[in-house]
Amino acid sequence: MNFRPRAKEAPEINLIPFIDVLLVILIFLMLSTTYSKFTEMQLSLPVADVEQMRDRPKEIIVTVGADGRYAVNRTALGGKNVEAVAGALSEAAKAGKDSVIIISADASSPHQAVVTVMEAARRVGLSQITFATQTSASAGK
Repeated sequence: MNFRPRAKEAPEINLIPFIDVLLVILIFLMLSTTYSKFTEMQLSLPVADVEQMRDRPKEIIVTVGADGRYAVNRTALGGKNVEAVAGALSEAAKAGKDSVIIISADASSPHQAVVTVMEAARRVGLSQITFATQTSASAGK
């Protein structure tokens, strides 16, 4: 009879199968993942196929340039703030509250410039606002 205490072996963790499983999972995730690139949205002026309207006294054409400058009925404005645009709109509104504002903005004009025209129209009390478009024939040019 041997009553001597046996030397206990230290438990060991075999890492090789664990690493193999992790590599298989990594390869599976790499192959099953779809990669998509987010590109910039490229916007241009909307296209409509309608007959061009004739000039009417109720129309106020507000032109917004690419750099954010304004022109009301082909008269350039000195300022770019809401008060300057509102003053020009109130002078150009010959039909009073029945006047129609046509916003003709450049495709690359800042969004804030168009919102400024809409805010100026609201302050003056003009609620009929429309946007100018180009015909589909001239859209590619």
